[in-house]
Amino acid sequence: METVQAALWVVILLVAMALVFDFMNGFHDAANSIATVVSTGVLKPTQAVVFAAFFNFVAIFVFHLSVAATVGKGIVQPDIVDTHVVFGALAGAIVWNVITWYYGIPSSSSHALIGGIVGAAIAKAGSGVLIAGGILKIVAFIFISPLLGFLFGSLMMVAVAWICRRTRPNKVDKWFRRLQLVSAGAYSLGHGGNDAQKTIGIIWLLLIATGYSTAGEASPPLWTIISCYLAIGLGTMFGGWRIVKTMGQKITKLKPVGGFCAETGGAMTLFFATFLGVPVSTTHTITGAIVGVGSTQRMSAVRWGVAGNIVWAWILTIPASAFVAAIAYWVSLQLY
Repeated sequence: METVQAALWVVILLVAMALVFDFMNGFHDAANSIATVVSTGVLKPTQAVVFAAFFNFVAIFVFHLSVAATVGKGIVQPDIVDTHVVFGALAGAIVWNVITWYYGIPSSSSHALIGGIVGAAIAKAGSGVLIAGGILKIVAFIFISPLLGFLFGSLMMVAVAWICRRTRPNKVDKWFRRLQLVSAGAYSLGHGGNDAQKTIGIIWLLLIATGYSTAGEASPPLWTIISCYLAIGLGTMFGGWRIVKTMGQKITKLKPVGGFCAETGGAMTLFFATFLGVPVSTTHTITGAIVGVGSTQRMSAVRWGVAGNIVWAWILTIPASAFVAAIAYWVSLQLY
């Protein structure tokens, strides 16, 4: 009986740890949802985070759990996962999130979690337990999602410029200050729909590993879904102001029309990826869209040095979080 109770407490603590990661995900990625709408002056920061958090949670009613299924069943073989692997995965992701948040680097919480799962699983059973199809799809979208964001953002900017070519600039600015609320809401919806499901997936993986769920079930328990969407919404409400500055001003200067095009391009990319069940980075997506918008004005409008530093953070995220996760896995073996 004591052994069963101890195992249950480990599961509860790991679920709490996953929700902390989800909260940090919202906190870390809040900048991606609100940076453009804040930098263009459409909403004040406090208004923007509440606005974004609302749409983060509303996503629970919009998207199917295809991303959660990929994370829970499509990265590593579920039968090798135990509480030590889950602990290592979460520890690797959380540590990398804290480091990048502290230095104001807009890295990917999503890929930190993926790297954590991969690193802990390899530490336990070697690379043979990885599911190649799922890993390749995720790695491919490291490049595809910012490129799609770039493409959609730049195409939106070109289309808007053509449509409004004979309209006075102050009138265009007035229109797009209102329209940016629509685009920001759409982007926050896509952010919640894709990112909350990653934590749902890791909790689902834990429940399958500990016998509280089975791999054959179509979806995890309802409480996991609600709690994860709540956690990411609360994290967004607290926001990550260090990263807001980088995303909103350091890459390129944005006006309301540019903010609208960047958010719309980013939202289109997130909706597409979530439909395919691919856990993508909201950071990658919105950065690509912002760069796309800036490049339609002139290539020098984009601060390529800042964008280059961000890309290096993207490249390092999965291996760095995997390395930390592998260490955390061995540490957990000594703890319990």
